[in-house]
Amino acid sequence: MSLSVKDLEKVQTEHPDWQLELVQGNIIAMGPSDYTSDEIGTEFARLLGNWVKPRLLGRVTGSSAGFILPNLDLRAPDVSFVRGEKLKRSKRDFVELVPDLMVEIKSKTDRIQPLKEKIELFLNLGTQVGILIDPDRLTVTVYRLNDRSLVLKDGDILTIPELLPGWELPISALWPPVFD
Repeated sequence: MSLSVKDLEKVQTEHPDWQLELVQGNIIAMGPSDYTSDEIGTEFARLLGNWVKPRLLGRVTGSSAGFILPNLDLRAPDVSFVRGEKLKRSKRDFVELVPDLMVEIKSKTDRIQPLKEKIELFLNLGTQVGILIDPDRLTVTVYRLNDRSLVLKDGDILTIPELLPGWELPISALWPPVFD
């Protein structure tokens, strides 16, 4: 039996604390992130949002924003960016579009391959740039459709000129600080 977004919404109403995705007609419960992964995701979204908003370039969301994809899956990347001309007004519902940028952050219990597959799905459906952040290896891998992936580490700077001309993010700025 293949489930729909409406089925997911019903389950979500009954269990509002659950974070759910719809993948190939199946409802998948997403576990909470570990603290480090969520801190990295929050920092990425904050740094990106602080650059995007004053320039009125679009919208930045975190891991709770759901996207209804062209294949009818409902997915929620850890961080997303949607250009303003693509989503002129925010909606009190899931949006039926593919974000221009999506970011996945590897949690302590995640396996890399499913995260890569999620990024590939988004790229194949129209996302321009996918990013995989691996706190275990301290790497940021940038993916583009039909392009070789680019692995960045401390000392490198992330740029996404096709979406965010002029934005620069030092990779070292993503890692949580240590307070002695």
